[in-house]
Amino acid sequence: MGSPIWPQRLLSRLLTCLLLVSFAQAIWPFPPKRFSGNALLTAGSMGVETDGRVVAFGDFNGDQFLDLITLGSDQQTFTVYLWEHDDFHFTKAAVFRHPQRVYNVVPGDFTQDGRLDILVMSQSPSSNEIDIQVYVASPEGGFDLNPIPAPRSAKPQPIPMDINGDLRIDLFGVTPSSPSTFKVWQNVWNASQTSGPLFEMVDPKLNGAQCTLSDPHFNAAVDFNGDCLADIFLVCNEQGSNDKYFQIWVNNKDDGFALAQLGRFPKGFQSVTFSDIDRDGTMDMLFVTCDSVSSTTGVGSNCALNIAYNKQLPLCKSSTAPSVKNGKRVCRPPTNLCTADDNFQYNLSEGNDNPDFVKIPISSIFPAPSSSSTPLSLLVSDVTHNPPLPLPIKLGDANQDGFPDLLAILVSGSGSSIPKTPYLAYSVPCGRGVAGCDDNGKGRRGWSVLKKGGEVLREVKDARGIAVLDMDEDGTLDIMVQRTGDQGQGNVLFVQNNFYYDAFFLKAIVLNGACGSGLCTTPSGSRYHPYGVSFSGATYKYTVLDTSGRRSAAAVAQLPQTAYQSLLTPYAYFGLGRTNNYIENLFVGSTKHTAQHYINMEGVIPNSKVVIIPAVGEDGMWKRELYLRPGEWIVWVTLTVVGAMLVLAVIVGVLHLSEKREDEMERRRASHHINFDAL
Repeated sequence: MGSPIWPQRLLSRLLTCLLLVSFAQAIWPFPPKRFSGNALLTAGSMGVETDGRVVAFGDFNGDQFLDLITLGSDQQTFTVYLWEHDDFHFTKAAVFRHPQRVYNVVPGDFTQDGRLDILVMSQSPSSNEIDIQVYVASPEGGFDLNPIPAPRSAKPQPIPMDINGDLRIDLFGVTPSSPSTFKVWQNVWNASQTSGPLFEMVDPKLNGAQCTLSDPHFNAAVDFNGDCLADIFLVCNEQGSNDKYFQIWVNNKDDGFALAQLGRFPKGFQSVTFSDIDRDGTMDMLFVTCDSVSSTTGVGSNCALNIAYNKQLPLCKSSTAPSVKNGKRVCRPPTNLCTADDNFQYNLSEGNDNPDFVKIPISSIFPAPSSSSTPLSLLVSDVTHNPPLPLPIKLGDANQDGFPDLLAILVSGSGSSIPKTPYLAYSVPCGRGVAGCDDNGKGRRGWSVLKKGGEVLREVKDARGIAVLDMDEDGTLDIMVQRTGDQGQGNVLFVQNNFYYDAFFLKAIVLNGACGSGLCTTPSGSRYHPYGVSFSGATYKYTVLDTSGRRSAAAVAQLPQTAYQSLLTPYAYFGLGRTNNYIENLFVGSTKHTAQHYINMEGVIPNSKVVIIPAVGEDGMWKRELYLRPGEWIVWVTLTVVGAMLVLAVIVGVLHLSEKREDEMERRRASHHINFDAL
């Protein structure tokens, strides 16, 4: 009896399928996905090998990819890492040493040549002073290692911002000789000069009582009154106590700044950051309070997250709704979002009668793990750095729904070797049992901790800092965790955000007008785009329609805070949520003191990056560049279009041949027709 034939046929067919698959893979033109899995995924150190910490982000070579700079454990050695898009990792580009212990690093184009310089704040011979020096970038690449010195600052670190509206980066702070009087390091660098002073000390135009700046502080350049022009936020010390209060100075262009609001923080204030929490087109205030903070571990006890919503003119319900009633402005039309509201207000009083303020215990947002009965505590200070660095809550739209999510480092237990783990909490609509909402499930926004897909974060037990960034400019916000190295896994961990979202995003950056025409020229004659400028103070507002046709507005600030190694990116990133339309109106505000300090861009394509170059001078023209992200869907759309064109071409060809055949037959019939009249 012979052996059955069907196993041989099955084996033959399997071999044939394998050969076909191998052949298809050989001719398939698209590379496989770099990461697989719908989760946060470990990306490792990405080439950043340091025994210290990352101190600043910036585009050092102007290729529109985010680079970074690290500071060694000696707090003196700098290493610049450039992002390599093709290799998908950072590459060491330069190493140099600063002579003093470094406190802070601020990248910025201080010489207005379109290249990213480095301003270093370091230890001074006097403990109450800070040395300031600027390493100027060379047009051909690298830095001049003979830094330009600047006048010293008092202990509170100055912040960079454009004070006089000339698009140059100045500094705002206090000096050792007058710690209670604000001063401006005004940028006086001329494009033709090769040496000499970079800053000149001047008195700012301020209309109001000044204060004593806190150290550390969280001063910022943010638009508070809604006119798309950056104002000044200051954190001040109460005389005779440890309490803090804030001042908001409104920018009136050439008339200077006017003190618009003063408010006192609750006891135990730790840090403050700014974002449009409820997506209404205004910048809200998010700050942390704790009953106490350990000076040896930096861990706060009984901490709470406080949100003060910015109360000002709302968005009009429709573009045709009247914005003025009885001579009073009642809302902002979608076509004019940059309307100032001088009556804006932050109300920090607690109570049910104040809907614009909410206090949320950290333990309700981040409940203790089931394996532990000890509630989680918040890490508010990194004591591994000298002096200790404040750690504010980090905000970023990780799921592209248009609402900022929050990142924090939580501590479980007590002692010197307590585990410190980063957590991500999504902003979610309010409902019963949602942290941040009342007992009836009412409120503006709630918070929900990421559980499934966030295991990579929970594996970290030695975190000492956290930041959000977009690695490789792929349109999703990733996470960078700074580590002490106690786990033996290095000092820097990058986490790839590989969740598959069906929402859209937009990235934008306002440049500083360097090289007027948009292109700079090196001494050798080569030309480059001035993309690496890290300019503080730009403002964005936009309106978008969701899939149900509901219009919403949002506001985003560009690089609002830079003190104490805040680790913010030089571009603005904002999720758009689910939308089937273009961005209706994108208002972009600069720091110019001209009559038109902002522009309105209509019909901006989602999933793109916008580069805006403000007009230089009163009569100059704004320039805009739009870069589309080549997403995976573009490949399939291209194949679909090509396939459809081929099908249509075949149909047209068949019809053409058929008609040609009919014409030929008709011609032949006509040639055989006998003309009897001619006979």
